[in-house]
Amino acid sequence: MPSDSIARNRLAARLDAAVRDHDAPLPTPVFVVDLDAFDANAADLVERAAGKPVRVASKSLRVPALIRRALSHQGFRGILAYTLAEALWLEEKVLGDDGDIVVAYPTVDRAALASLVASPRAASRITLMIDAVAHLDAVDAVRASTAVPVRVAIDIDAGLIVGGRHVGPKRSPLYDAPDVVALARTVIDRPGFQLAGVMTYEGQVAGVPDAVPHQRARSLVVRRLKDASVSQLRARRAAIADALREVTEVGFWNAGGSGSLETSTADPVVTELSAGSGLLVPALFDHYQAFDPRPAAFFGLPVTRRPSPEIATVHGGGFIASGTAANDRLPVPWAPAGLHLTGVEGAGEVQTPLTGHPAALLQIGDLVWFRPAKSGEPFEHATTAHLVSGDRIVDSVPTYRGHGLAF
Repeated sequence: MPSDSIARNRLAARLDAAVRDHDAPLPTPVFVVDLDAFDANAADLVERAAGKPVRVASKSLRVPALIRRALSHQGFRGILAYTLAEALWLEEKVLGDDGDIVVAYPTVDRAALASLVASPRAASRITLMIDAVAHLDAVDAVRASTAVPVRVAIDIDAGLIVGGRHVGPKRSPLYDAPDVVALARTVIDRPGFQLAGVMTYEGQVAGVPDAVPHQRARSLVVRRLKDASVSQLRARRAAIADALREVTEVGFWNAGGSGSLETSTADPVVTELSAGSGLLVPALFDHYQAFDPRPAAFFGLPVTRRPSPEIATVHGGGFIASGTAANDRLPVPWAPAGLHLTGVEGAGEVQTPLTGHPAALLQIGDLVWFRPAKSGEPFEHATTAHLVSGDRIVDSVPTYRGHGLAF
């Protein structure tokens, strides 16, 4: 039996024991996080960051206790949130007395903006993301006074331009120094705002596997595009940074993600990095040259049917990841090793049939452990995450949903 299969079967035995020996029966699906793997991943991210601080990307966790745990590791500092409403809650309940929060995406949430400008403490510790004057207008529309300054950061497109085409996430309309400087001048000249930093998120480097088995040619193309992107972006960052220095001092320059820490930290312009998925390592992060995956998040589904000797059907399972609809967005039946989704039903809303040699050995009531394709999103389907160390559940903690939060 290959070593990977042995490790996965041992994982199944360990997680089964943790659930079986828990004080009370657990409802399914059972969402668990392996703290041993989580902490090892945190240490690996810090090592790869090579001395630059790492912000915790909250969207990739969505469990307050895990955000706190990541921040407790030396080398992590601050949170990268995905909504302002979330950032306000985290600032009050999770952040503590130190650190700050950067909201990674622009907001036009009037209620959240009104709460921000009404709280000097929150406004001093939360930075909004902007890429247009309209985002400043949204803030001014909810306040009668500029007495409480609002911190903002400029999001600059970090995509690769090759052959006249844009490769990478479609984020900011700001690409070159003149447009960035123009917006920076507007922020500086506008009462009630403080330019706190800059973001350049190179998703085409951080979020794309580049060592996929049986896809050697494609992986080679991806690696070449990544190299070209890193080189082009480094030159463009330097030019923008030089232009901004003529206008103001920028407090921070955020970049990177779990898949690009080495190249991002090597850029002297970058002052801090962000990472989140690398703490839990979902299935989409399996095939990177930069690091070896150490899966930490799983959900267990019970076998409820045996429609044939070769098939075991589990209850539920349709936790499909966001993004372009494709097979890589499906959860992966992980442990015991050797199970596969069927091409007809895939991961279903109410049932998921599984094939492969272990299916014949599974009995009704047995648990099958899945890995999500993406990090964070599955916890929107759960109120509780069970934290496992060794073969014991050492804590059960609420997710965002368990706190009654909807961000």
